[in-house]
Amino acid sequence: MPRLEEIHANLPDRLQEAEEQGWLGEVAAIEASLAAAEQKLAAMRDVAARHTTVHLGMPDFRSSAGRLPPSSGSD
Repeated sequence: MPRLEEIHANLPDRLQEAEEQGWLGEVAAIEASLAAAEQKLAAMRDVAARHTTVHLGMPDFRSSAGRLPPSSGSD
């Protein structure tokens, strides 16, 4: 997502240069890229907002694996 945001931020400058140079094909391509980047970023933000990470902790398998910690009493 950060890389796509960086690309999206640079597209307006490229678009302005293409318009100044009269590169009509490049203008159309950059406008399409800008629209696609905006759409993809919106989708990524939507997914990120809907999915939150839940920390479940680390399971303790010692008792089920037959490895009990040493008892505090004498053997």
